[in-house]
Amino acid sequence: MAPIVTLNYSVLLKKAALAMVSIVLVATSMIAAAADKSGPLSGTVTIKTTHGFDALAGRVEKAVADHKMGLVAQASASRGAAARGVKIPGNLVLMVFRNDYAVRMLEASVPAGFEAPLRLYITENPDGTASLTYRTPGAVFAPYGSKALDEMAKELDAIFQNIVRDATKG
Repeated sequence: MAPIVTLNYSVLLKKAALAMVSIVLVATSMIAAAADKSGPLSGTVTIKTTHGFDALAGRVEKAVADHKMGLVAQASASRGAAARGVKIPGNLVLMVFRNDYAVRMLEASVPAGFEAPLRLYITENPDGTASLTYRTPGAVFAPYGSKALDEMAKELDAIFQNIVRDATKG
């Protein structure tokens, strides 16, 4: 005679619900872990200032010149949008480098040439102030594993720190 099997549906439902809760918790923790890794790259520095967007942009351009670096190029989605009649918060990427550093960089590592010029990113905050974000040259060039490049990056770290200090102060 075959055994009689009885199913207790309330126990099965509780186990299924517990399994679903476990799956959701694991998925949520995996998403949170992935979100933590999607933040700024190492060596990224952001400074919120009391200056308005246009004022900070002018201050950064002046500090770049004062520290004898070259403003190689600039790009601004907000200025491009404004030209089309669209208003978005201000943003401006200033690309900064100097030829003697370019020559040294390429002598140390041709692939590192991809990183030049280095960037300073100005963004308008909702309260009307602006922030300045950049990656330290040391962090930018570190992956190339070159002592000569690391030495040059140390020099650039000091220059960029001074540019940022001068542009963002009071």
